[in-house]
Amino acid sequence: MTAVNPYAERLAAVPVERHEVTVAGTPTAYWVYGPADAETTILAVHGFRGDHHGLEPIVAQLDGIRVISPDLPGFGETPAFAGRHDLDAYASWLTAFADEVAPGAVVLGHSFGSIVSSAAVARGLATPRLILVNPIGAPALEGPRGILTRLAIFYYWAGARLPRPLGDALLRNRVIVRVTSVAMAKTRDRGLRAFIHDQHDTYFSRFADRDTLHEAFVTSVSHDVREAAGRIDVPTLLIAAENDDITPLSAQFELQQMFRDADLVVIPQVGHLIHYETPRAAASAITRFLRPYADGTR
Repeated sequence: MTAVNPYAERLAAVPVERHEVTVAGTPTAYWVYGPADAETTILAVHGFRGDHHGLEPIVAQLDGIRVISPDLPGFGETPAFAGRHDLDAYASWLTAFADEVAPGAVVLGHSFGSIVSSAAVARGLATPRLILVNPIGAPALEGPRGILTRLAIFYYWAGARLPRPLGDALLRNRVIVRVTSVAMAKTRDRGLRAFIHDQHDTYFSRFADRDTLHEAFVTSVSHDVREAAGRIDVPTLLIAAENDDITPLSAQFELQQMFRDADLVVIPQVGHLIHYETPRAAASAITRFLRPYADGTR
């Protein structure tokens, strides 16, 4: 039985259209939410193993803002790259996508999307502002659950090395997906936990193939936002979680200092699933951050 989506009513009130465009040689599926005449457009980049659905709870809270949300190459409805799924490829693809579909949009990235977004902006993607939700602000192996990251490295390595049917079955195993979901969720609300698990069950295995997934995973644990922070000139908002198991809060404060102009908002009693557990708080922080930009005062 599908869990109840606590954000369904608000999301149903938001206009949405699916589109597709070929950029950097990759047919890219994307969704456009909100009013066509909105003053502000956000280009939203989802995290590892997810797709555009993951950011919908935040989209549902952003009144009067247009959001363009693509599926990353190799995930959801966007096929894999022809070449390797490394940071150069993802950053180049995002820049091409922004130029084609969302020129001048505010760029937002969640988790792995924070690495891709910050790298693209540092390399020249033009945006008036940058928003990073659950930013990866330190090497994953140094996080509070570094040992779990090491286990994940072995898991994805095994999935890529086993005979294809066995490797694919391992990577799509529902028990492992559920264990991962349980480990990340912090909320004690049973209904919300059920929704989070249902989202992961539904969308976490919509990757193109095991090789793509392994390459993207290696990229996700080989880079972090610190590499790009010093080369980003635009005002930046970091929305961090008090109990993030991937990047500790102390590292988020250090990351803030690496940017030339960055605000840091810390959401209490949540971990790496801000987009599912506290989307209203995230949207409020985003709205406050964008207000001076919309008013032309900063």
